[in-house]
Amino acid sequence: MAPMYTEEVLEHFRNPRNMGEIEEPDGVGDVGNPVCGDLMRITIKVAEQTETITDIKFKTFGCGAAIASSSAVTELVKGKTIREAIEVSNKTVVEMLGGLPPVKMHCSVLAEQGIAAAARDYYERHPEKQVPPEVQEKINKLDKTDPHAAEEVVPSQHHEK
Repeated sequence: MAPMYTEEVLEHFRNPRNMGEIEEPDGVGDVGNPVCGDLMRITIKVAEQTETITDIKFKTFGCGAAIASSSAVTELVKGKTIREAIEVSNKTVVEMLGGLPPVKMHCSVLAEQGIAAAARDYYERHPEKQVPPEVQEKINKLDKTDPHAAEEVVPSQHHEK
């Protein structure tokens, strides 16, 4: 039986935001696993003085949840500094999408890893810049994270009175 997707997931899948690839990017994050079939590329343009992500695009080969997660994460980090962007977690992506089936949670982790990989690449391309310790710590943590071991995230529920 096919997983049930929320309207938010379907909306991001049908109308993905920021799809494509930035020419001459300041950072590129390639993540995924060809065995499971989800491959994601995140490209970023960064304002050098403020380290703000001024543009972000993605190319994803994978299921609807992978495409929706890619689209959502680009919306979440565009306009943020690299420090702020690296703090966006897979849980935040899942909440924005109104939830993901447990078997698709790895897609949100890939989106989080894609941002970290693009940030790492940005700093590798700019060796004159000091990588903030919290950014390096998050990159190191995500390097060791198996997306398929992601726990289920239940989005916060808003109850009307």
